Amino acid sequence: MIDVVGKRIWFLGFSLVIFIIGLISLAIPPNLNLGIDFLSGTGITVSFEKKINTEQIQNEFNSLGLNSTNTQSLGDDIFFIRTERLSDFGSSSDSSSVSREDVENSFKKIDDQYRILEVETVGSKVAEGTIRNSIIAITVSSLFVMIYILYAFRKLENSVRFALSAVFTLIHDVILVTGLYALLGHIFGLQVNSVFVVAILTVIGYSVNDTIVIFDRIRENNLKFSSSTLPQNINRSINESITRSLGTSITTLLVLLSMLLLGGSTLRDFLVVLVLGVVVGTYSSIFVASQFLVFWEQGFRDKNL
Repeated sequence: MIDVVGKRIWFLGFSLVIFIIGLISLAIPPNLNLGIDFLSGTGITVSFEKKINTEQIQNEFNSLGLNSTNTQSLGDDIFFIRTERLSDFGSSSDSSSVSREDVENSFKKIDDQYRILEVETVGSKVAEGTIRNSIIAITVSSLFVMIYILYAFRKLENSVRFALSAVFTLIHDVILVTGLYALLGHIFGLQVNSVFVVAILTVIGYSVNDTIVIFDRIRENNLKFSSSTLPQNINRSINESITRSLGTSITTLLVLLSMLLLGGSTLRDFLVVLVLGVVVGTYSSIFVASQFLVFWEQGFRDKNL
């Protein structure tokens, strides 16, 4: 039997290391690489026939007076450009002094064989609403998780500890996934947009489901082995559930990785978050979530199981 509880300091220490790496990634500009869903402006996805680098594009936008432009290479001579909101073709009523026609003329200077693949524009009010709704969605989901566990574990003494431990684990997962995604954003140019929020909510559901399975086994073993200590029952429950948890997660990962490698760039950001979430969620549900219960029971003292 694996002594998971006895090695809890190691597991939580590993989480702390990843947490610090994530914080460093978040602290390095541009921090989280926010998409236009969160920042008002215009996003343009464009492809070129010639070999182009980001500096050439950036210089053309600077010459238009768009100095806050952010350009990212998506590979295969495809670029995503985020800039301030542009006016439509020939539109004089828009407050922007630069139009899409001006931008397209700049693209022609770089490569007259360019193709615009996608253009999306988001106003400031929409961006503010996206941020607000994202915070509300994550907060409400956490609240419902806590209420559900309080109800499901109401017959156990200190059921509130199970609820709070699940919420702490949920927060742990969201922070770690966000930090790791920020790191990948610096390396591969991944963006945080509304799809990222949907993926985080999916990760929350997956992680909580796995955590509740183990918590439910702890509840059963507490009733079945009432003479055993809580750490003993936690260790027993983790060992009884670990094969099921790992089997489910590995199967899920195989599907997600196949879609990520073969599915193209459309769902790339969404799938990356899910892959990170499955890995972090599986780790936390087995090696982290139940440890909060142990700390509540005996603190950092190392008692024999």
